[in-house]
Amino acid sequence: MGLGTYLTILVAAALPTQIWRWLGVLFAGRLDDQSELFIWVKAVATALVAGVIAKLILTENGPLATVPALARVGAAAVGFVVYLLGGRRLALGVFGAEVALLASWFTLR
Repeated sequence: MGLGTYLTILVAAALPTQIWRWLGVLFAGRLDDQSELFIWVKAVATALVAGVIAKLILTENGPLATVPALARVGAAAVGFVVYLLGGRRLALGVFGAEVALLASWFTLR
């Protein structure tokens, strides 16, 4: 394949996402983040992330399949508690869940 083929693939892959990014930049100043539509969009985005996390925790796929479901759910609960106690800092919650998950994996191994 020649350079033209790779350039075509790059443009075809990047253009669709770049258009939306630039439109977002142009219209971001006009958005009211307290509007009902914006609040709904944030709620849908949060629900999608929660669904993906629930699927990762509850289904046995990949490396997490070696860890029992109770340990995965427990690690998520520990992460949530650490998040709340840590001043609602996401990094602390993720770290707490990760430490709990690793501890359960090493203990049950």
